Amino acid sequence: MDCFGIARGLLREFKGDAYLSGNHVLKDIGGFVTSAGTRAVLICTEFPGVEGYLDTIRRSVARAGVTIVADIRGAGPNAPREDVLRITGELKRTNPDVIVSLGGGSTIDAAKAAEVLRTLGGAVDDYFGTGLVTKKVQETGKRLTPHVAIQTAASSGAHLTKYSNITDLKTGQKKLIVDEAIVPTHPVFDYTATHNAPPALTTDGAMDGLAHILEVFYGAVGKPHYDRLTRIAQAGISLIVTYLPKVNANPGDTMAREALCLATDLGAYAIMLGGTNGGHLTSFSLVDILSHGRACALVNPYYTVFFAPAIENPLRTIGGIFKDAGYISQDLTILHGRDLGIAVANGMFAFAKAIDFPTTLGEVKGFTRGHIDRALTAAKNPQLKMKLENMPIPLTADRIDGTMGPILEAAATGDLALIRNV
Repeated sequence: MDCFGIARGLLREFKGDAYLSGNHVLKDIGGFVTSAGTRAVLICTEFPGVEGYLDTIRRSVARAGVTIVADIRGAGPNAPREDVLRITGELKRTNPDVIVSLGGGSTIDAAKAAEVLRTLGGAVDDYFGTGLVTKKVQETGKRLTPHVAIQTAASSGAHLTKYSNITDLKTGQKKLIVDEAIVPTHPVFDYTATHNAPPALTTDGAMDGLAHILEVFYGAVGKPHYDRLTRIAQAGISLIVTYLPKVNANPGDTMAREALCLATDLGAYAIMLGGTNGGHLTSFSLVDILSHGRACALVNPYYTVFFAPAIENPLRTIGGIFKDAGYISQDLTILHGRDLGIAVANGMFAFAKAIDFPTTLGEVKGFTRGHIDRALTAAKNPQLKMKLENMPIPLTADRIDGTMGPILEAAATGDLALIRNV
């Protein structure tokens, strides 16, 4: 299977000509920006080699007749609400007609939320949930400012999606704005920006992309987009499972770097077709001890066992990928239900160990039983109910303790026997 060709075809299907992506594309960004506006702010985070990329952007937009009226510092990890409020204030002060954000998911997500607050007003808490930005736009008749989102990490796919993850550092809890209105109007991804990414960012980002595909694929059974998700999963997960170990062994492998960029963009396509569920829901309560991608990837094998009776077809597709890569030795064709789920989960564990990745919460520095309590409490919050509804076995708040509780206990210890199938 030509996963590269399939991935490129799927991304053309997703974004058409409205996406500037590939190696060394930043030199062409001026025309992209000027189609959106001529008075820009540049919201930027630090990353290896950022000055060179900034110089390229400045030269290109200047030639296109765009004026950068202000430089704004980007957001810290997990887009703290304090950074969102700071960026909102800068946007109000400078009043640009186009926003250019350069960074990973945190800076892009913060820029999305800050523009909502700048133009529509209110507090960030007013928009947590689904469709509340669009509702406010319709009520006020106002329009959000065009957003040129330049991705620098193979990870969240924030430059392509309707999600903005914002974190309250005081409580250690992440919440989510989900709205078509905040999808960046002009997405950009220069793959070369990932070439010097540190190992942890590379691994965690790839695993975040895998989690996006995996969780949406699990929830797609019986839905109209299932066949499309199957193609996305076959290409995207294969690229990650095949090429992440190669990047870890040789960070300068540009072909492997491109594979991860394509795969994580497919993760973005997946979450625009459907929603993530258990892994992401739990990750929102682990922000103080784990990166987002690492948290999702760590708990997803345990959710796999829980969901197994409802997702046999997705498990055969995913299990086949891990088996072909040498991480599963069992004959999956004779397994069903929970047994199939356990076999696939063990394949995920074998892959995790091959990339020096934890497989239990108990291995994570700083983990306490309080994190389980926090996750169970958060799962009952109506603002996150879309994650429960997206599950292949939908849950309601009253069932959280008896179902998610054992899943998280298993994730803490590695004991799959604790998971109760329903």
